[in-house]
Amino acid sequence: MTGKDVPGLEEAKHAIPLGTKINVTFLGNEDLEMRVAAAKAVKDLGFVPVPHISARRLSSQDQLEEFLGRLQEVGATEHVFSVGGDPTTPEGPYEDSLSVIRSGLLSKYGVREVSIAGYPEGHPDIKSDVLWRHLEDKSAALKEQGLDAVILTQFAFDTDPVVEWIKSVRERGIGSEIRIGTPGPAGIKRLLGFARRFGVGANAMIVKKYGFSLTNLLGTAGPDQFVTDLSSLLAQEPSAGSVKLHFYTFGGLLATSEWAREFSAAQS
Repeated sequence: MTGKDVPGLEEAKHAIPLGTKINVTFLGNEDLEMRVAAAKAVKDLGFVPVPHISARRLSSQDQLEEFLGRLQEVGATEHVFSVGGDPTTPEGPYEDSLSVIRSGLLSKYGVREVSIAGYPEGHPDIKSDVLWRHLEDKSAALKEQGLDAVILTQFAFDTDPVVEWIKSVRERGIGSEIRIGTPGPAGIKRLLGFARRFGVGANAMIVKKYGFSLTNLLGTAGPDQFVTDLSSLLAQEPSAGSVKLHFYTFGGLLATSEWAREFSAAQS
């Protein structure tokens, strides 16, 4: 959710199990008060806030400490997501999420678990070997500091590269929980727009596997096929370890929450 989604969270609260982790983004068009208020709302409603820390959007160490301090005041620092962020040029001393982790400030403010980014289908602006090195370095830095790690991935449409990527993570000796990103039910045009923006594979074959048609872009699509196929494939991979889902709601908190509840009920 974003800082603007508090009303949407209140609308969807009945459909979300208590204790669910809810990420709170760090957008350039939102300020400190909005981010903290959103994290507080998540906490107050009985969920677990996971505020994002966007490294390249931080102008100074003081800004980072102010943000962490305010989050700690509302009980929202146990879980955070350290991410590089969109700006090409850092606005301050932190060039990437690793530099935030290595600052040593997270545990000072009560952080116990840090989510770090994973890219099963690669990144349009970062080479594959660099992505792997960063993942390994961040995992090692968190382990050295006694902090738990969760690998939270960009959303995907195709299960095949996701499963191969999970195998590669485990082969590198990284045993952290992985949360595979998947879009909640949303308009097809919007899904494809986000996919192109983030460099996610969205060709005709993948779109077909995800369960909708390029010839009908006016409808909506849910992740039923993707989640079902991924679950089946992971059941055949005992070395996959702990793998869960992370839903990108694209503003549709209620629609995503109701989809997840209905899908889970249908599996039981």
